[in-house]
Amino acid sequence: MRTTHTAVNRTVLGATGLALLLAGSWLAATDRTLTPHLPSWWPTAGTGTVLLDPDRLARLRGEGWWTPTVMAASIGLTVLLALWTLGQLRTGSARRLALPSPGCTVRPQALAEALAARAAAVPGVARGHARVLPRRGRRLEVELRVWLAPDTSPDAVLPALRAVTAEADAAATPYTAHTRLRLSATSHRAPHVR
Repeated sequence: MRTTHTAVNRTVLGATGLALLLAGSWLAATDRTLTPHLPSWWPTAGTGTVLLDPDRLARLRGEGWWTPTVMAASIGLTVLLALWTLGQLRTGSARRLALPSPGCTVRPQALAEALAARAAAVPGVARGHARVLPRRGRRLEVELRVWLAPDTSPDAVLPALRAVTAEADAAATPYTAHTRLRLSATSHRAPHVR
């Protein structure tokens, strides 16, 4: 769901930015000092041109199809934006995961906190952070980020981290977990004193 949200957000943002860029470029082309420097294929507006001609707008309002079309487009756009906004507010971590024992559930956030604490307890790991995102079809997407202590090689901690992720897979038994592990190094710099 998070990937879908990101893709939709970027698409909407890109389309809005492109529309504003094109509109701004077209409006900038109406400037007399800029018009001679534009390529011949660039659509330019004449001097004194307005975006909405009052006479043409009055004629359109007189047509029988104009008002229902504008109303339907406005309502449709409002409903789409409202649904998009509600989709942004909904998170996958609010629901509970059912465990094999009857009546037992676990929050994805609790599972993530336990996984992060277990990863941080591995020797050579400075700290850890985890996210557990439920997906359709009894699937979990697990993102585990680990910061290594200074002078610790990834080879030294990978076997223990594999064991930690295997424990997490076993803890979420009816679900299949797809784990992505990201290793980072902590800074060697000493804190500055002022």
